[in-house]
This record gives sequence, C-alpha cells and structure tokens, in this order.
Amino acid sequence: IIDSGRQSDFIGYDTLNGSARVVELLGLDGEQIESLTTGVRGKLFVDATPFYAEAGGQVGDVGTVSWENGSGTVLTTALEADGIILHEIEVKEGTLTNGQSVKMEVAEAVRRDTAANHTATHLLHAALRKTLGDHIKQAGSLVSQDRLRFDFTHFSALTVEEIRTIEISVNEQIRENYGVATKIVDRDEALQDGATALFGEKYGDSVRVVSIDPVSKELCGGTHVAATGNIGFFKILSESGIAAGVRRIEAVSGRQAV
Repeated sequence: IIDSGRQSDFIGYDTLNGSARVVELLGLDGEQIESLTTGVRGKLFVDATPFYAEAGGQVGDVGTVSWENGSGTVLTTALEADGIILHEIEVKEGTLTNGQSVKMEVAEAVRRDTAANHTATHLLHAALRKTLGDHIKQAGSLVSQDRLRFDFTHFSALTVEEIRTIEISVNEQIRENYGVATKIVDRDEALQDGATALFGEKYGDSVRVVSIDPVSKELCGGTHVAATGNIGFFKILSESGIAAGVRRIEAVSGRQAV
C-alpha cells in the first residue's frame, strides 16, 4: 500500500460519518486478502475515513462500518505510515470484499469523551506552566475515552496545595467556555507565534495549531471539543514520579470526573 502511493483522506475533524470505498483488505498479520466473512477479523483500508488513527497520545476511534447486506465493528484505528490509516474490524454479518462501497460511522459518545480529555490535557499543560513555572515540558501523554495521562518534567513531587491550585485553574478555564480554534499554518510561523511543540511528535512543513485563547496554543493533530465548557468538569486522580525529573498526572474530565 505504501509503495502504491495510495492514502486515506481523513475527514474526521468535520464529521463522524461518511461514505468510502474499500481499497484494500488485510489479514491481522498484514497479508492481502480478497474478502472478510462473518465472525472474521481483519484490517480495512479505505479511500476516506472519519476515524481518527492513534497518534499524539490520543487513542484511535472505534465505531461501525456497514455495506449492502452486511456490517462490522471497528475495534481500533491505527496509523501505519503517513496517510495509511488501517481499521481493525470484525465482520458481524455478510461478506466484505475489495472495491465495495461502505458507510463509516465513528462512535459519537466515545469520540466526544476522548475529545474532552484531549482539550483538558491542553488546559492542564497550561495550568502546570502557570503554577509551577515555564520549565514544565511535556514528556509523554495518553488520551482515551475514560482518562488522560500527562507526563512532564519537574524536579519534585507536587504538594497538595499545588495540585489543588492546578485543578481550580483548569476548572476556571472550563467555566469561561473559551472557544477552541484550529488552523493549518507554516511550521516556523506557528513556532514563532508561540505555539508549543509536543514531545515525540514529528511535524511537516505545515502544522495544525490548536488555540484556546488566551490560555493555550499547541501544535496538535488530535480531536478537540468546540469550547472548553463542553469538558464539564476536571479532576486529578493521582500525581507520581515515573523517572528522574519526570512526574505523571492522571486525571479525568466530563462524565468520568463527575
């Protein structure tokens, strides 16, 4: 697939469903196959998809795929190479074949909760820098439906009061209901404009900037809520050390926080 130059067009920033054409079907070990039948798992490569592939700490989308006389469950979505988005699916009924037209539909509640946790991660990062200092740098993250994990550089354990201050700060930004804006700009322009580049990410000449004015501006390819108020509520579950000079916060937002 990579050698052929074919890629998936990701349409998931604007919609959670769409029509697509099956370009390639693969077995779980990556071998090319002609079809998938009821009860069988495999990997689906289509020309356009609303499913976000795991990247930047955010887990891949789940949902459903359907076609004439058949349907399947999308169990996970992964980015195998630039533009190569593979959906691991299990066929529930019917037979799926190469070249077939399908309807792709992301699980809305899962995406919504994941997006809330991702935007909350940006607010947490800003609150850490505000409370502890500009030396704070991201050192890893995980964003899923039910929680978020944020690793950062810092020289000591956080006090109870520092954790409380950070929580209050994030929840204040949520209640302000700031808009979350995205735009594609030149990478150097974004960095000169003060956008934060995140740990472990590879950036091309053009980058996506997620801005929560006046709180945060980061280079980020993930999915987010439209406004901070959609997060609802934020709660830190734990703070711990995972390596010399690296701390970890685990937290929840939205329904899980309540």
